[in-house]
Amino acid sequence: MIVWLTGGSSGLGLHTARALQAAGHTVIAGARSFHEGEEDGIHHLLLDVTKPQSISAFCERALTIAPRVDALVQCAGILILGPCEETSPEEYQRVMDTDFLGMVRMNQAALPLMRAQRQGRIVMFSSINGLLGIPFQSAYTAAKHAVEGYAECLQMEAHRYGIQVCLVEPGDHRSGSDAYRMHAAAHSPLSPYAEDFRRGTGVIHHDEQHGSDPDALGREIARLLKRRSMPLRKRVASPDQRLAVWLHDLLPGRVNSLILRRYYLRRPKK
Repeated sequence: MIVWLTGGSSGLGLHTARALQAAGHTVIAGARSFHEGEEDGIHHLLLDVTKPQSISAFCERALTIAPRVDALVQCAGILILGPCEETSPEEYQRVMDTDFLGMVRMNQAALPLMRAQRQGRIVMFSSINGLLGIPFQSAYTAAKHAVEGYAECLQMEAHRYGIQVCLVEPGDHRSGSDAYRMHAAAHSPLSPYAEDFRRGTGVIHHDEQHGSDPDALGREIARLLKRRSMPLRKRVASPDQRLAVWLHDLLPGRVNSLILRRYYLRRPKK
């Protein structure tokens, strides 16, 4: 299978690219930091999903490596941590432009090729945060919620052309780069949110550092591509994170919010 993959330089994208290559797929991976070449059996191409010209150049070069695209796996993403009040519209736009609109642009480049083939598979990385919000990740959460709704529409529209769509919803995994986990520029130690921000981001960092194995997630993506029919959603998360999603859907909003506030923002008793 010929697989195009975005966000292949680090984090879950890197682990997924390696797993797909190990499973026997031809992987053409794109990232902003890549120079053209091949490493460990994976083809590397420069790709910035926020720039249409970069996407066009990636597609043209990828088609010279292999004359078709059987699957598009979208892992590119950035994260800006910050209070809602202090995250600028420009920072929200930056996250949306990569995490959501970047997927839209790549899909629009690949879909005509897949329609002509009468088959194709599109795998988009959402997140547990595409299903519920947590403090200080509002930009990322908004982008992943957008991906969730968009994928449902795409799945219905593309089905008649033999194109399958799957949302992968990872929980916390041990991966990622600080280069893609920024803080809102307006936030400072003098912020009224400073103490909660420190506690909340400390919990987020701890959960990521002690998260699930990213190689196992990569292998799960490889198994998805081998299935005759992919599910619309595939949740890859620990039992407690699965429970959090279940409670989010079951409990009244006020109760769910209280549980999450206590988990992320609990202050020590004096």
